[in-house]
Amino acid sequence: MALDSTVVTAYVTTSSGAVTAIPVGTRQVFGRGPDADLVIAAGRGLSRRAGTITAVEGGAWIANISHTHALYAEGDGYRIRLPRMDQAGEPEQGWFLRHGSVLVGSRAMLDEGLALRVVVVTGGDAAGDGGGAQARAEGDATLLPLYLDPNTKLYLVALMWCRPWLVDQARSTPLPRTPEIARAALQVTDAHHELDRFDRDPAVRDRLSARVGEHLKVLRRKIVDRGLVRPGVRLSDEVAVGALIENGIITPADLDRLSDPGWCSRQEDLWWTTAL
Repeated sequence: MALDSTVVTAYVTTSSGAVTAIPVGTRQVFGRGPDADLVIAAGRGLSRRAGTITAVEGGAWIANISHTHALYAEGDGYRIRLPRMDQAGEPEQGWFLRHGSVLVGSRAMLDEGLALRVVVVTGGDAAGDGGGAQARAEGDATLLPLYLDPNTKLYLVALMWCRPWLVDQARSTPLPRTPEIARAALQVTDAHHELDRFDRDPAVRDRLSARVGEHLKVLRRKIVDRGLVRPGVRLSDEVAVGALIENGIITPADLDRLSDPGWCSRQEDLWWTTAL
């Protein structure tokens, strides 16, 4: 099966040998149920909608979306239990595979040789039938304490918050306050008409700034809940941004998205065609 190296960063292979390519910016839901993108013929131990494999720039994000069943990621010398979903929404923890391969499935699937194999490849490595990449790959994965989906408003707020220190690694540049983050969001999404209203109308400026402030509150809560700062530490802007950067939640590579028309367009749709 030939894979297009210009768009594919990840693919998943079932135990029967079927290969599914996952282009950047898309995801596959797998499970026993007929509404899953990738239907797995497994017995008890796997939910009808068990997990997701999302291809992003730089790797693949694997998460458990079941509220009831365990899911595991297994590689050379490790078997990690992926946290179950404890509330509605998007999973915030999971296994991030930067390159190489990892087996994913229930305990029974892993023990019986029926697990999915997720492989991340880059550039010309994606060409061919995939067998050589699987045999060659060495896993390089990270259990992130917090994951922000790049295609969410929360991610853009976090990126605008961190941007000065991503550019100035000496961290001498002041961090933006809430109105500055709001204005930056308008600029990067090319919302020129909204930017004009923001500058002219205090009510518009206050309303958008307040909603960005709510996103910052969510980020602060996640930082505390995930233990990214020591208990009792005052969560100033500098401490919060430092935690996001130092834990790899937001990285200098994320700045590349600001020059990606597709990503900017998706963010524009989120911010300006749906309610904030």
